[in-house]
Amino acid sequence: MWQKKFQQLDTLLDRYRPLWQVRPFHHRHLVWQQTHKDLCRALGELDEASLHQFESHADDLVSWMTPWVPEANQLRQLCDLPSLPKRQVETLDRLDVSVPGRKWRQIQEFAAAQPPSTLTALEWCAGKGHLGRLLAKVDGCHVISLEWQEQLCEHGQQLADKTGATQQFVCADAFDNKVGEHLHTAGRAIALHACGDLHVELMHHWVQRGGRYLALSPCCYHLIRTPDYRALSQMGQGAKVCLSRDDLKLALQETVTASAGDRRRRQRELMWRLSFDEWQRMQRGVNEYLPTPSIRNSDLSGRFEDFCRKQAHFKQVPWQTGFEPEYWLEQGRKRLWALRRMELVTHLFRRPLETWLVLDRAHYLEEQGAQVTVGTFCEHSLTPRNIMILAEQ
Repeated sequence: MWQKKFQQLDTLLDRYRPLWQVRPFHHRHLVWQQTHKDLCRALGELDEASLHQFESHADDLVSWMTPWVPEANQLRQLCDLPSLPKRQVETLDRLDVSVPGRKWRQIQEFAAAQPPSTLTALEWCAGKGHLGRLLAKVDGCHVISLEWQEQLCEHGQQLADKTGATQQFVCADAFDNKVGEHLHTAGRAIALHACGDLHVELMHHWVQRGGRYLALSPCCYHLIRTPDYRALSQMGQGAKVCLSRDDLKLALQETVTASAGDRRRRQRELMWRLSFDEWQRMQRGVNEYLPTPSIRNSDLSGRFEDFCRKQAHFKQVPWQTGFEPEYWLEQGRKRLWALRRMELVTHLFRRPLETWLVLDRAHYLEEQGAQVTVGTFCEHSLTPRNIMILAEQ
């Protein structure tokens, strides 16, 4: 069913690979200076207002990129998926305790996109089991919530007991093959925003254990245990596009849920990382990007010089006196200018790449004999990760 759409996406993604299969953070200047001079000139002429407009409005970006990607609108249309039909999922109980409002709305929309069922449900990577608790109350079904963090299981069980939800928590590693046995007692499996190989593992269990119904919203495609992506379907294994773990991150770069504070923190982190990268290239005498570890909020609350000193110590880069913070921050600002423009080009291909990945999953399930529906369960403004795969044996 998905073969034609997948093949068209695969052809276009392969054709424009040089525009999106890049790592903007690793480069100091626009990477297409030799191959796409007109594009680089146009990127350089973008003022802040235009750049922000294209970053925030996908349709405007499609129009602007059309001179260099004539099939930009076709790419956009290939990503159009139907909105899944909804049902009412309201309950008399207050079930959204300790759940952020936006997250609770995602849970409600995900539950509403599933047909009512009294089948026992296996909630995969459940966290505190908010989704399972809602379905237990709405459908009057039993829910087995699988979560590996014991503290979350304990908290989730307390919430379930308090509301009278027939919900049982199982503290276990989703990669333990034994957890698939729960599908023998659960007629359906549900997973909202299960990451990378975790949701792939659920799909394999569901197929191998003869699951009857599956509702899945994939997320974090890059969290895989192999350096490169291994397509699930025969269709995907024959594709032209080959993806590294870093390529998979492109599908996740859009966010609509960050607060103003989170955006400011992200901006500071980018600036400081790029500034440090400029310094370390000079200090080591090696003009190459040097990956740095994850940064905590506390790392960004102090002085930029202390941040650089800590990163240098971690990466064993010799530190010398005479460090000039303002000079290196200015170099970081210049890098950020180029980074945002390179990322703008790659953003045209975010949703097409995600759709390619989702269709690979959908076709895999079809190859195993399932009837599959793919659509969106909520508005994009609620979460960009709004694609849902429904499968039934």
